[in-house]
Amino acid sequence: MEFSKENIKKIRGLILYTIIILVCLWKFEMVLEVLSFIFNVLLPFILGGAIAFIINVPTHFFESHFFKEERIAGHKFIKKIARPVSLTITILCALVIVGLILFVMIPQLGKTFSSLESSIREFTPRIQERAESMFSNGEELTAWFDGLELNWQRIMEALMSFFSDSTGDILNSTFAAAKSIISGVATFFIAFAFACYIVLQKERLNVQVKKVLFAFVSKGRAEATLEVCSLTYKIFSGFLTGQCVEAIILGVMFVISMYLFQMPYALLIGIIVAFTALIPIFGSFIACVVGAFMIFIVNPAQAFAFIVLFLILQQLEGNLIYPHVVGNSVGLPSIWVLAAVSLGGKLMGITGMLIFIPIVSVVYALFREVVHLKLKKNKITFWKI
Repeated sequence: MEFSKENIKKIRGLILYTIIILVCLWKFEMVLEVLSFIFNVLLPFILGGAIAFIINVPTHFFESHFFKEERIAGHKFIKKIARPVSLTITILCALVIVGLILFVMIPQLGKTFSSLESSIREFTPRIQERAESMFSNGEELTAWFDGLELNWQRIMEALMSFFSDSTGDILNSTFAAAKSIISGVATFFIAFAFACYIVLQKERLNVQVKKVLFAFVSKGRAEATLEVCSLTYKIFSGFLTGQCVEAIILGVMFVISMYLFQMPYALLIGIIVAFTALIPIFGSFIACVVGAFMIFIVNPAQAFAFIVLFLILQQLEGNLIYPHVVGNSVGLPSIWVLAAVSLGGKLMGITGMLIFIPIVSVVYALFREVVHLKLKKNKITFWKI
């Protein structure tokens, strides 16, 4: 082997890489602690990037439709405020939606709890009657209590010790919970501010990232990286849009169907279904349990009818609406949508269900492109996959 500068550089890199691997294996717990600390420090910015990605979709929609280039050409001031105004509209729309949902849900939940309370009141006398019938002959029970020898001093000491220990635990838990809440709120506001900055300055950040990428990576790899990032953004934004459209369609279907069959809590259950439907394919089953319980309190027969209605609409949504709406938005065939949801749920739970569809879509698109290039290089004409 010839010891040129390039080979020496490769050997040096290989040795350094080997040392890093050995240190990570030797001090595994310490490495995990360091990585956990770094993740906690970067968490607001990671969360901010995720929030920026989500709010950028409606912001871009408002900006492209309300502030078109041909309309604002020559108006520097309007062009300057287009992005902030679009972001403000997005935030206001989100607040209005949350406010309307709370305005609808809180009164309905109040009615539900009042119905539950009345049902419990009706059910309580039956329990009392049953208990009285069970203990109608209480002579043996009374004799058993009289035969007990209780050391009240020890009992009081045990109670005092229990309450003193519990008070300390409760205070510690309260302080820990308060600290966690304050930290979470602070993290969210930092992340939200960072997200707004990303959305408002995305062109400048894009140029800066490209400069760094081309400065440290070869031109071919930098261009390939940018192409993959562009494809990933397109697929993730399409998935987000398709998922929201699918959730709205399913919620409207439930509201209309429940109104037609005169079921209670139609609007509230429709909203719950729309929210839980953001969890791909399996999320609406959560709404089924909640909705069936709410209706069961009012009318058990209608609760059974609601479950039947849910199963019918779920079949329509799972086999027709979801694979076509979301599958088309991410460019993924229906069978792979189902496979991605199942795999993501097995590996990462609900989070995996949400992110595995766009991830599999990116892999599918890249693999399809590689296959087409290989076929073209070998001059083989075949059907598209």
